[in-house]
Amino acid sequence: MNRVELAERGRPARDDRVASARPIYMDHHATTPVDPRVADVVLDAMVNVFGNANSVDHTHGEAALELVERATAEVAGLIGSDAAGVRFTSGSTESIRLAVGHAIATRRNRVLRIAATTVEHQAVLDAIRIGVRSGLAEVIWIEVDAEANLRAESLQAALSENVDLVCVMGANNEVGTIYPVEQIARDVHLAGAKVLVDGTQAVGRADLRVLDWDLDYLAFSSHKIYGPKGVGALAVSSDAVHSEITEHVLGHDGTLNVPGIAGFGEACRLMRVEGAGDERRIRACRDRLETHLLRGLPDIVVNGNRGNRLAHNLHLSAPGIPNDAVIARLRNKVAVSTGAACSSGAQTPSHVLRAMGLSENMQEGAIRIGLGKYTTQDEVDRAAAEIVAAVRGVAGSMRGV
Repeated sequence: MNRVELAERGRPARDDRVASARPIYMDHHATTPVDPRVADVVLDAMVNVFGNANSVDHTHGEAALELVERATAEVAGLIGSDAAGVRFTSGSTESIRLAVGHAIATRRNRVLRIAATTVEHQAVLDAIRIGVRSGLAEVIWIEVDAEANLRAESLQAALSENVDLVCVMGANNEVGTIYPVEQIARDVHLAGAKVLVDGTQAVGRADLRVLDWDLDYLAFSSHKIYGPKGVGALAVSSDAVHSEITEHVLGHDGTLNVPGIAGFGEACRLMRVEGAGDERRIRACRDRLETHLLRGLPDIVVNGNRGNRLAHNLHLSAPGIPNDAVIARLRNKVAVSTGAACSSGAQTPSHVLRAMGLSENMQEGAIRIGLGKYTTQDEVDRAAAEIVAAVRGVAGSMRGV
C-alpha cells in the first residue's frame, strides 16, 4: 500500500446528512472551498513528492522541482505571464508588501510617491501606510463614485503629480465593481509610473494579462480560486524585478511550499479550462438570488456597478437594519458577511462604502454575499428565504412587533 492509499484510509467518510445540515456557504469573497481535484494534487505532493525543491542533488528534489515548474507554468498561463516572472508567496498580502517594498527599494534615496484608490483592500492600505510611517513613501488618493467606479479625472490629477507607483485593484472585494485595468495601466505608463494590481478577487474571473498589458506587479492568492490557503503569487512583467526582489527586499529565497504550489497550479489550470463556464452558471445563480431578495425585500438597494461587477458578487443594503443583527440570525443558516474578511466582525464602517459616499443607514445595513461554483439553485432559493426572514425579523424587533 503506497502513501496515497494510506492517506485515503485516514480520510473521514463523507456524510451527506452532515453536509446538508451545515449553513449554506455564500462568503466566497473571503475564501473558496478547495476543489477535490486540487486536494488530490496537494495530497500527492505531500506524501509522494515530498522532496525539497531547492535540493536537486537527488531524484526526490528533482521531482519536487519538476512539480513546482509545472505549477508555475499553469499560474503564468492563467494571467498571461512568463513563468520566469512568477514568484510564489504566502498569499496576496505578502505579494503586495513585496511589490511595494521593491518599488521603495529601487527609488534608492528618494521618497516613493504612491497613488492609490480609496477603495483598495486593507492589505494595500497597510503596505502603503508602513512606507509612509517609515518616511519612505507618500500617498495621493484616487477617488471613486457612488458605484465604486474610479473617477477618471481623479486618476489624471494624481498622474500629474509625478507619482512613481499607482495601486489599483482588478475588482473590488466588497461591492464587486470591475476596473478597466488595461486602460489604467496604459495611462500610468504614459505618465512614467508603474502599476501594482491587486488581482485577488479578479484573477480567473476578469481579464488580466501581465505581459500584454505590461502590468508591473500583479498580486493574487490561491484560496480565492478553489486552491489551498497559504500560497499566492506576485507576477512581474520584467524578469529583472524577480531577482531584484530577492536582492533588495528579501535577501534570500526560502524553502518552497511544494504541496501548496502544486495545488495552486492545479487550481489555475482548472480556472483557465473551466472558469468561463462556471462564471456563467454562477452569474445566473446570483441573478436568481438578487431577484428573490428584491421581491421579498423591496426596500433593499444593490450596491456597486450592477452592469460591470464580478459574477459571484451581490452586495446589498437594507437601510437602517443593523447588519450585525441580520448576520446573527443567519449564523447557523447562511454564511454571508458584513464586508471584507480582514474586517468582518469589526464595529467600524467599511472604508469602501464610506469612499462611495453611502449614507450611514446604507452602511449600517450592508451585507456582502459571494456565490461559488458549487452553489446550487436549491441553495439559492433556501438562502433567499432565510435572508428575507432575517431582515424582516430584525425590522420587526426594532418596531417592537
